Parts: sequence; C-alpha cells; structure tokens
Amino acid sequence: MKYQSMTEGRFVRRRNRFIAEVMVNGQCEAVHVRNTGRLKELFVENVPVLLEPASNPERKTRFSLVCVRKKEQWVNVDSAAPNQIVEEMVRSGRLFSDVTYIRREKTFGNSRFDLYVEHGEQKHFIEVKGVTLEAGGAARFPDAPTERGIKHIRELIEAKKQGFLASIVFVIQMKGISYFEPNKENHPEFARVLKEAKDAGVEILAFDCKVTEDSIEGDQPVPVVVE
Repeated sequence: MKYQSMTEGRFVRRRNRFIAEVMVNGQCEAVHVRNTGRLKELFVENVPVLLEPASNPERKTRFSLVCVRKKEQWVNVDSAAPNQIVEEMVRSGRLFSDVTYIRREKTFGNSRFDLYVEHGEQKHFIEVKGVTLEAGGAARFPDAPTERGIKHIRELIEAKKQGFLASIVFVIQMKGISYFEPNKENHPEFARVLKEAKDAGVEILAFDCKVTEDSIEGDQPVPVVVE
C-alpha cells in the first residue's frame, strides 16, 4: 500500500478523535487523524509524524496523519490500511489457500465482517483488526474497550458453530514485535471472549508490517498468545 507526497511534521496535540494539531513548515496545521483510537503512547508532544495531502483541495484539513515515529521506526496509524493489506495477502495466496472468491464486507447475523472468502463450497468470514499498541515488545489490542469488537468475535464463534470458516487477523502496523496478546489490562472481557473464540475453533492470526515513509506492507507472522 503506497502513499503519495508525504510531508513530515511535529505533533502538537490532539483536539478530538478526528483532528490533531501538527507543526508543518513552521505553521500549526489542523490535520485529519485516520484513527479514532486513543494512541496516547504514540501521540506525544513534538514527536515526528508523516502526513499525506488531501486528494480533495476543498477539504477543511489539508493533510491526514498517517504515521508516527516511535524510537527508531515509523508506526502506521491509518485504520483503513489493515483491511487493504489483508485483502492483498488473501489475493496473493499468502494467508489462505484455494481461494475462489473474495469480497469486502459481508453480513452474518448482526455483524458485518471485513472480508468474505470462498474456498470452493466452503464459506469463510474474516474480521481484521489493526494494532498500533506496543509494550515491551508485545503488540496488544485493543488500546481502549471495544464492545463492537466483542460483538464481532461472538458472531464469529456462532458462524464457526454453523459450519463456516472463521478467522480474526490482527495486523500489527509496525516491526520489532515478539508476540501478540489481547490487552487484559484495558479490556479483560475482550481477552476472555478471544479465548472463547480460540477454544471454539476460530482461527486467530497476527502478522507485522514493513512500514516506510510512504508505504506499508504485510510481512511476517507473529506468535499469538491467548490464555
């Protein structure tokens, strides 16, 4: 996944879920944040960030915030990137074999899942989660309680019971990760439900990404620790 004409700035503060203030070429700009998560461990004052210019010149904010510098690497925070990355990996055969049909967004029960895949006659629901939280080499999700995430996992468990294939794919939007685990501290219920899903036969996958100043690409599998 490529970005165009990236500009570097310095983070000032976050006004709300959608808008942050960034110093760009000596001026303070209001920029769109492509992630509604808290991201408190990333959004610290004066940290370098990467911005993509808006494709619509009439938009109120001229830039979208895409990456944040953490230690010696860029962390991608674009919440739209994980779905595209997983779709690309499915189409190339890197995630699943014998794929005969792919489409974005498919409803099962009361949930709409990110990807729907068929392997011949076998139907497969896939939920994708972007991960930007890292602590001590471990990637964790979520960074804030997510009732929607729990609902989706419960629906995947039901899909599995009904004979469908069901997978959760955690896309870790950085490198340098030793393993993935649910964030028990922020949302213990999510961790419990994820364990229920694993025990029910829902496939749980995680992989990291190569992130450059103008791209992000799904890379290597990461061990998943669910207990």
